[in-house]
Amino acid sequence: MARDRRPSSHHRHDHRHRHSGRGSRLAAAFVAALTLTGTALAGIPASAAGRPKGHDVSSHQKSVDWESARTKGARFVYVKATEATTYRNPYFRRQYDGSRAAGPIRGAYHFALPDRSSGRTQAAHFVRNGGGWRADGWTLPPALDIEYNPYDKQHKCYGLGKARTVAWIKAFSDEVKRLTGRRPVIYTTTHWWNSCTGGSRAFAADHPLRIARYDAAEPGTLPAEWSFWTIWQYDNGGGLPGDQNLFNGSTDRLRAFAKGS
Repeated sequence: MARDRRPSSHHRHDHRHRHSGRGSRLAAAFVAALTLTGTALAGIPASAAGRPKGHDVSSHQKSVDWESARTKGARFVYVKATEATTYRNPYFRRQYDGSRAAGPIRGAYHFALPDRSSGRTQAAHFVRNGGGWRADGWTLPPALDIEYNPYDKQHKCYGLGKARTVAWIKAFSDEVKRLTGRRPVIYTTTHWWNSCTGGSRAFAADHPLRIARYDAAEPGTLPAEWSFWTIWQYDNGGGLPGDQNLFNGSTDRLRAFAKGS
């Protein structure tokens, strides 16, 4: 049975790209099994027709050939800026500015470690170090990456409990909104959200969903509260550097999303 991917236990600061993200071995095994039956997923899903392609990068990618990425179809990119309050991507500014110079719409994301410090504190660290937003049509809303704990397999939900996890996300979101004027995109998996927040329904109305699922031709069942995905991260390797993404709409809608409409 296809499942959401999860992190391995030996990840470092840029675990999502160093080890190809959560459960890459599972996804690889799934694809290998499909290959044996002649039904392997062929790169970008068939459902991608007409949808803008994008990707996300971190310090693991270091120097990116942005012109090449644009030529291959990249229309947007998320760049890792921060993690907890102790890490900043040393290549962030080069990547963030480089992607903009090449043409794609770009934004920044923060990898949450809710057991390290408060949501408000991590949000402030994020915005100070690249997680800002402007209604210029070239800046995606800030994104919160919240998923299984890559540093402690015994505390996959960070040991906070469901109510405290929801409160942490709310505090992060409120501070990002206060500092930038925009609610963050929430990046997660269906399994993590339903397991670690109890399927909270407190965010769907004003937080776009960036769903991660690698082992299917569609994102499948979404976290309990969302009925619509905005971005789907569907693969951990492909034509673009880093993880592969799709925007759920037209290029015009992508530009409007960046502007805040």
